[in-house]
Amino acid sequence: MTTLPDSAGGASLDPSEVMSSTLLERLKSLHPQSIDLSLGRIEALLAHLGNPQDKLPPVVHIAGTNGKGSTLAFVRAIAEALGKGVHVYTSPHLVDFHERIVLAGPHGAAPISEDHLVDCLERTEAANAGALITLFEITTAAGFLAFAEAPADLLLLETGLGGRLDATNMVKKPALTIITPVSIDHVSFLGETLSEIAAEKAGILKPGVPCIVARQEAEALAVIEARADEVGAPLHVAGRDFDAYEQQGRLVFQTTSRLLDLPLPRLAGRHQIDNAGVAIAAASVIFGDALTQSALESGIASAHWPARLERLPIGALHAYASEGTEIWLDGGHNEAGGQAVANALAELDERVPGPVHVIWGMMETKDATRFIAPFKGLVERIYTVPIPGEPNAFDPAPLADAARSEGFDAVPVTSVQEALLRSATSGDAARILICGSLYLAGHVLKLHKG
Repeated sequence: MTTLPDSAGGASLDPSEVMSSTLLERLKSLHPQSIDLSLGRIEALLAHLGNPQDKLPPVVHIAGTNGKGSTLAFVRAIAEALGKGVHVYTSPHLVDFHERIVLAGPHGAAPISEDHLVDCLERTEAANAGALITLFEITTAAGFLAFAEAPADLLLLETGLGGRLDATNMVKKPALTIITPVSIDHVSFLGETLSEIAAEKAGILKPGVPCIVARQEAEALAVIEARADEVGAPLHVAGRDFDAYEQQGRLVFQTTSRLLDLPLPRLAGRHQIDNAGVAIAAASVIFGDALTQSALESGIASAHWPARLERLPIGALHAYASEGTEIWLDGGHNEAGGQAVANALAELDERVPGPVHVIWGMMETKDATRFIAPFKGLVERIYTVPIPGEPNAFDPAPLADAARSEGFDAVPVTSVQEALLRSATSGDAARILICGSLYLAGHVLKLHKG
């Protein structure tokens, strides 16, 4: 094997000593000056790699604005409860890049190992031969290599951005597609209207491939249905073909011919009942008569997805908070995500009333006021924080101004730790919610490990 130059262009490194972080930094230099969402770059790369996307296990392709990860987590848990081996592809990662590529194995699924990731990245880098390509595209190609070469019964494949021109859409014949709720986000890439964004998400629909569609705004559903008619994709639509709701502390899943009584999801928030319903509908299509009641019960009750209204167990950050304070973490970052979390926060307050403080950090590419507005009347104070290592994050001062413009008591601070300390000294809060960005959530999880 030949030696590779290091990222600074100096002495060569033996490939056995190359770290994935070094490779990822080097691959970032191939990024085009301006992003044009297209499939041409990854199509050429995959051809050089022998088209691994055509050699994958049965694929469930998931697009949408909110709920993709949670829905995926439910499907995975149900499949694994059936004894199936499941590969998983998600983005972005929270703490470590390896989280994005999860491989089935004899002892259960686990994030790709460092050596395996380095091998796949080196092979994609060599096949790309220095051509301009986005980091997501080239790492998706590396993921396809890993998934194609490891046995599994299923691959759960989450889109990165949009759907129609997303690198994951190189899979031409998935077993099933899922479109989770569509809302306004990534407007510079996907369009400024709900119809435009829904059209991009609906780009994953394939002829003859069934699609499970979560509950949608009427405008978005009309676009999805029109695209399905155009390509010949059968739809199973929430609220029409199936439904899921809470009844007497249980999750009820219902179709015209079926009624299931299941435990409530482990994941907090009423929106997770909708996500679980989509996952049950998906599992019903994928597994048919092989799907058991026990697998559904186990999957719904055990599914976990970090930083989605997650109550943090006792850890390093609790040292900065008042004794007994609950610390919750959520990575939602758009208006619909803010509304879902605010609704869930209200439900928590109904069960255990008490003051709520919010620690808020956000990327400048997001609409801060639309995100925070749903929290009116629910929180006593907001502390705005920077997101370390993210140059495009809001500075705490203007973010606090945005909160004040919506009528909140907001204080800019320098860190999550300072926010927790100030909250502790300003009066006991029953719970603290840290929210606004997956990048902030990842930073918090690192801090919490100590």
